[in-house]
Amino acid sequence: MKKILVANRGEIALRIMRSIKEMGISTVAIFSEADRNSPHVRYADEAICVGPAPSAESYLRADHIVEQAKALAVDGIHPGFGFLAENADFAEMVTAAGITFIGPKPHAIRVMGSKLAAKEAVKAYKIPMVPGTDHAISDPDEALKIAKSIDFPILIKASAGGGGKGMRVVEKASDLESQMNRAISEAESAFGDGSVFIEKYITGPRHIEIQILADQHGNVLHLFERECSVQRRHQKVIEEAPSAVLTPELRKAMGACAVDVARACDYIGAGTVEFLLDEHKNFYFLEMNTRLQVEHPVSEMITGIDLVKEQVKVARGEKLGFAQEELKINGHAIELRVYAEDPDNGFLPDIGTLSVYERPQGPGVRVDDGFEEGMDIPIYYDPMIAKLVVHAEDRIAAIAKMRRAISEYRITGVANTLQFGDFVMQHPAFISGDFDTHFVKKHFNTRKSEAIIEHDPAIEIAAYIAAKAISSNPLNSAATQGMQMETSESKSKSAWKNRRR
Repeated sequence: MKKILVANRGEIALRIMRSIKEMGISTVAIFSEADRNSPHVRYADEAICVGPAPSAESYLRADHIVEQAKALAVDGIHPGFGFLAENADFAEMVTAAGITFIGPKPHAIRVMGSKLAAKEAVKAYKIPMVPGTDHAISDPDEALKIAKSIDFPILIKASAGGGGKGMRVVEKASDLESQMNRAISEAESAFGDGSVFIEKYITGPRHIEIQILADQHGNVLHLFERECSVQRRHQKVIEEAPSAVLTPELRKAMGACAVDVARACDYIGAGTVEFLLDEHKNFYFLEMNTRLQVEHPVSEMITGIDLVKEQVKVARGEKLGFAQEELKINGHAIELRVYAEDPDNGFLPDIGTLSVYERPQGPGVRVDDGFEEGMDIPIYYDPMIAKLVVHAEDRIAAIAKMRRAISEYRITGVANTLQFGDFVMQHPAFISGDFDTHFVKKHFNTRKSEAIIEHDPAIEIAAYIAAKAISSNPLNSAATQGMQMETSESKSKSAWKNRRR
């Protein structure tokens, strides 16, 4: 491949094009009218406007994008992380045009794009599943029987899509029919598919995902796990690798299952297999995302592998250049998604101009973004400004480095999640590793009654030393660590400082 078009925008397109350029391959950017002056447009060797600001009239115009790619003699199309990345029809359209699609086969996208089809595909591999149905449910009476058999609370989930849409937690039988109707309606509206199914609701889960890579020669391996439990509205805000709670044995078992899931759909390229982990360390298959994930940098940081370059190599037909036993975890990485959102207002998106925008720097700090000072945050797209990623020798050092990086990041003009990230980094539950997907509900939404560390260097140094000693002692459980850290931090003052920087 001599020329690759990236069918996405902003920080996604920039991150991908940087790796492509390092491989000696020319890049083509696409952009809407709203993104005409964006950094990714200027960075590319060539750029083409694909329509007005709304994504349905620009970035989602698959046929138009393919036609433009043909006109520019493009050899490959990388779909990025979103928009067209999990669109099997787009993958087929690209291939039919004689262009290489840098991603999985359309069959794999379709199978894993439906949670019900995915469950069916992995059955033969005996992958652990959350108790529930393996088929769509529309009859309230049938749903009630199933719910009673697995016991309340239950979770009603849309078969297509994700991001929390078409998902409802049901605590009691009297609420089942109304919540089911709402889930079906929301799924139809969001995905054009009202199919829903039922699962047992895991009350205190952790969200663990495994990064996988597969080539066209039958080689499939995993690049360890990412912990993605700090979420708002069922969407991730902070991710880290590795998880603070996985043992080597559990990591090996989950990695093997992730590889089997990939084999179940004849997967090629980079993908992510997601699991729920309950309080007893039982894990259950959740879904597979057939694309590169937003949080992939933390996996790159701990393995030293550029996942975009691997995607391109696999698409060119090359074999993976390493084996599973050669992969090692090096240190710890944490990612904060810097959104233009107001955490104190339910994380609602904010718009405005980045009147001040200064990135943090230094060893082990990475910022993947697509904005510059003076640019507007558009209303048409996801409100992510950047991914702030840090890497250090261990988890406690990574937390300290993230706090330093947050303190150096200057953003004014829009509300953002920087100070929320700082809140998480200094919270006893996060530091100890004793948290789950309800972190925001349990801790952030009730923060006024909690004692959180002041920005006092003496306190922070003492907390660092104490946490370091705890983390190095294998006899200390996550719960014990949490108790020790809470005792230390109960002496400090309450200091939530939500400010527009």
